[in-house]
Amino acid sequence: MFCNPAGRPPASSRQIPRVLLAVAVIFMACVLGMAASSNAPPWMHALVNASLPAHDEKTEAVTLYSETNVNILPDHKTRTVVRRAYKILRPTGRDYGMVVVTFNPQRKITSLRGWCIPAQGRDYEVKDKDATEVSLPKIEGSELISDVKAKLLRIPAPDPGNIVGYEYEAHEQPLVLQDEWDFQGMTPVRESHYSLQIPSGWEYKTSWINYPEMKSTQAGSNQGEWAVSDVKAIREEEDMPPLEGIAGRMIVTFFPPGGSAADAFASWRDMGNWYQNLTSGRRDASAEIKGKVSALTAPAGTPLQKMRALAQFVQQDVRYVAVELGIGGWQPHPAHEVFIHRYGDCKDKATLMSSMLHEIGVDSYYVVINTQRGSATPDMPPHVGAFNHAIIAIKLPQGMTDPALAAAMQHPKLGKLLFFDPTSELIPFGQIGGYLQANYGLLVTPEGGELVELPRQPATTNGIQRTAKLALDGMGNLKGDVEELRVGDRAWGQRLELTQVTKDSDRIKPFEGLLADSLATFRITKASLVNLHETGQPLGFNYSFVAENYAKSAGSLLLVRPRVIGRKSSALLETKEPRKYPVEFPGPALDTDVFDITLPVGYEVEDLPPPVDADYSFASYHSKTEVHGNAIRYTRTLEVKELSVPVSRVEELKRFYRIIAGDERNTAVLRPATR
Repeated sequence: MFCNPAGRPPASSRQIPRVLLAVAVIFMACVLGMAASSNAPPWMHALVNASLPAHDEKTEAVTLYSETNVNILPDHKTRTVVRRAYKILRPTGRDYGMVVVTFNPQRKITSLRGWCIPAQGRDYEVKDKDATEVSLPKIEGSELISDVKAKLLRIPAPDPGNIVGYEYEAHEQPLVLQDEWDFQGMTPVRESHYSLQIPSGWEYKTSWINYPEMKSTQAGSNQGEWAVSDVKAIREEEDMPPLEGIAGRMIVTFFPPGGSAADAFASWRDMGNWYQNLTSGRRDASAEIKGKVSALTAPAGTPLQKMRALAQFVQQDVRYVAVELGIGGWQPHPAHEVFIHRYGDCKDKATLMSSMLHEIGVDSYYVVINTQRGSATPDMPPHVGAFNHAIIAIKLPQGMTDPALAAAMQHPKLGKLLFFDPTSELIPFGQIGGYLQANYGLLVTPEGGELVELPRQPATTNGIQRTAKLALDGMGNLKGDVEELRVGDRAWGQRLELTQVTKDSDRIKPFEGLLADSLATFRITKASLVNLHETGQPLGFNYSFVAENYAKSAGSLLLVRPRVIGRKSSALLETKEPRKYPVEFPGPALDTDVFDITLPVGYEVEDLPPPVDADYSFASYHSKTEVHGNAIRYTRTLEVKELSVPVSRVEELKRFYRIIAGDERNTAVLRPATR
C-alpha cells in the first residue's frame, strides 16, 4: 500500500514499472548483457505476418500477443507463466524493449527470457543471467524500506518494424486468493489470453470491469480460458479518470473447498473482515501512549479540542516513513512502535491516531481508499488492487456539531462519522483533500467491510478570495496592492510548495508565477505570507506590484482589462481529437475576485464589458464590471459544483471555458473627461 505524507496522489502499483523503467534506461546504458543469436520461440514467429490492431500514426507500439496462464495449487500458492509480444512502430516505442518484472520474498521469478525478431537479420535472445536486479527506487510517496525488487531485462534492437517479446514464470504465495487480468492499457491489443487451472473441489468467480463479460471457452469446473481481441488503447488525456477506473480487466477470485477462506472474499464485508484480522490488537495503547494522550489533552476544554490536539500531534510529530516488508504493505505496525519511533506510513499513522482517540473515549475505524478518485466504485468486486491508502473514520460524540467538521457524514448505524487523513500534515482536522471527496473507501468495522462514499465538502471550504486596490495613471501604468486568502486544497497545495523551499528568496516565486501568467511586464515591490504554518487558518498572500504600460492607448482612449490577474479559463478541450474520457475536477471550489482600479486623473469611463452569467450543473461563472466613484470595480466568482463531467457534456464545458476566456480578455474603454 502506498501513501503520501502530503496527501497528494502517490505512485500507484501500476506506475511502479514506469519509475523502474526510467531508472533502468540510465542504469542499463552502462550494464548490458550480450545478446546471443538464437531463434525466438514458435509462438513469437507466428506473429511475424500477423495483422496489426487498429491504431493511428501516433501509436508507439502495438501488443501483438499477450498470454497469462495461472495455476492455483492446493497449498494456496500460484504458478504463473506470462508471455508478451510487441511490434515497435515508432522510435519512442523502444521502451517496450525493457522488461520489468517485480518480485519479493513471497514471489519468486524462476525464469525470464526475451527475444527480438528483426525485420531483417537473425533473431536475438537474452536470458535470466542477462537481467539486472534492482531495489524499488526511493520515490516521493514510496517506501523507505521495501522488500519489493525488480528484474530488468533489456531486449536488443527494439527498433521500429521489429518484434520484441518475453516470457517469465513466477511462483507466489499471494496475500489473497485473487488475480487481475489487465488486458487494456496504453497500446492497442491484437489478442490477449488468460487461462486458469484450480485444484479439484475449488471454485472461482470472475468479474469484468469496464468491458463486456466474456464467457470461458474451456469446459470443466476447475479450469477456464478467456480471450479478447482488437482492444483499443487508452490514450492519455489531461484531467482524465485514473487508469484503474477506465481500463478493461477481469478480477478472478478463488475459493477453496468449504467456501470463503481467510485469504479469499466474495464481498466487501469479507474483505473488511480480512483487514480487521490484520489489524487486530494493533491499536492497543501502551502506558507511554496513555501518558502522552493525557498530557496533550489536559489543556483542552472540549472533546473537539482534545481531538484536534491529538490530530496535530500525529500529523506534525510523527514523520512519514514507510517500512513495508511482506504483509507490511497492508498490515500496520503496532501503535506503541509507531509512537516510540515517531514515524510510520499512512496505515501506521491511522493506527496511532485511532489508539489515542480510544483513550479519550472516541471510537474510530480504518478506511482503506485510493488517492485517485474513481479507482474503486460500487460496480467493482472487492479486490485489494483497488486501494493504495489508509485513513480513519471518527465516530463523533452525539450532539457534536461544528462548521469546521466539513468531512462528516451520517452513517445509518454508526452515527456521525468524521473522515480524517493523519498522513497529511497540511490539511486541517475536520477536512479532507479533494482527492478523497466523493471517493469510495472500504469502511472497516468489527462487523466487516462496507464500501462507502466519502462526503463532498461545500465549495466554500476550498478556494481563493482575492481583493486588489489598484491605480492607473495617464501613461497606462498600473500599480497597487493585492490580498489573497486561500483555504482548502488551494491552501495546502501552496503550503506544500512553500514548505519545501530552502531559500527565503524563493518564497516569492508563487507570486511571480501568478503575475507572469496574467501580465506582460511587472515588478513586485512588496510580498509577504500570512499563516504559512498555521494550517487551521487561511493562507494569506499579500503583495504589491507595478505593471508598466498595462493599459493600451487607442488614440485619445485607454483600453483597460478589468480582470487584472488570475486565469480561470482553460484550453483543456481545445484539441483536434474528440474527448474520449470524462473530465475530472480536483474538488469542489469557490474562487472570488474583486478588483478596484482607480481611474487616471482626467479620464472617465466610456464603455464597460457586459456582465457574464454562465451557469451549468457542473460549474458556474459570474462577472460584472461597474463604475464606483472614480474607479471601476470588477467582481467575479467561479464555483465548481460537480467533480466529473461526462463525455456527453464536454462540449458544454468547452463552451463554459470559452465564455470565461472571453470575459478575461474584455476591456473597459476610458476617454478624456469632458468639461
